[in-house]
Amino acid sequence: MFAVIKTGGKQYKVQKNDKIFVEKIEGEDGAVIKLDQVLMIADEKKSAVGAPMLEGAIVEATIIRQDRGPKITIFKKKRRQNYRRKKGHRQDLTYIQITDIKAA
Repeated sequence: MFAVIKTGGKQYKVQKNDKIFVEKIEGEDGAVIKLDQVLMIADEKKSAVGAPMLEGAIVEATIIRQDRGPKITIFKKKRRQNYRRKKGHRQDLTYIQITDIKAA
């Protein structure tokens, strides 16, 4: 059984015991969270697709740790104008493990 969930503006295809990085979700390490924006649930025999979300479907996950992504460097330059700007960014991420998928 797998589900397609939406969190942090992105969509993820997940199964039970999957470990994924998602956009930051508030919570302590070991906390159980419920992701209720489920777009699709399917198994070998049947599937259910929401329009846009499935009512009553929940994916439960456990927060493993809060982390930060790799450093991304933003560099802007206009030639012959003595214009240079350098910026950096590190995205806050949450590492979660999917513990259960519940259909409606």
